[in-house]
Amino acid sequence: MPPSRSNPKEQLARSNPVPLGLMGFGMTTVLLSIYNVGAIPLSGMILAMGIFYGGLAQIIAGVFEFKKGNTFTTVAFCSYGLFWLSLVALLLFPTLGSEWAVDSTSMGVYFVMWGIFTTYMFVGTLKLKRGLQVVFLSLAVLFFLLATAEFTGISVIKTIAGVEGIFCGASAIYVACAEVLNEMYKKTVLPL
Repeated sequence: MPPSRSNPKEQLARSNPVPLGLMGFGMTTVLLSIYNVGAIPLSGMILAMGIFYGGLAQIIAGVFEFKKGNTFTTVAFCSYGLFWLSLVALLLFPTLGSEWAVDSTSMGVYFVMWGIFTTYMFVGTLKLKRGLQVVFLSLAVLFFLLATAEFTGISVIKTIAGVEGIFCGASAIYVACAEVLNEMYKKTVLPL
């Protein structure tokens, strides 16, 4: 039986925005990582997913987590939502002219900063479910691999980062699915 819709504040307190944020992150990460592996071109499809599902959906999830008083998930979803928006901007800047292009060293530093942020967020997951630990640890590794690929220009490292990114995104999708299905069936359908 679906929850009562009579009291919006009560409904908000029961709703779980975490799967929305995880799906937005996971699906967008998988798509960009398939590009990094070299299987598809960088296209408007990936950029649109970065803006709307990776970016806005995660920010929306973060705002709802803020309203629930959950600091960790607020910081995670809002930050990674803004990561996706900033990454799309960085990828689009070269279309504005050469003075807007971002060099490899700058992109490497960008990914290092996100790797540092993700590492400390991973430490926070040690008090949470194992599935989230996998997501954050694999994401930290992904950021440092992307940084290394940018610094060195070695294409095989970017390919390895793509494979790692597919794993990372798939793990976020799994956790999102588990959260939804376990809640719907009121039992553990997918372990976390």
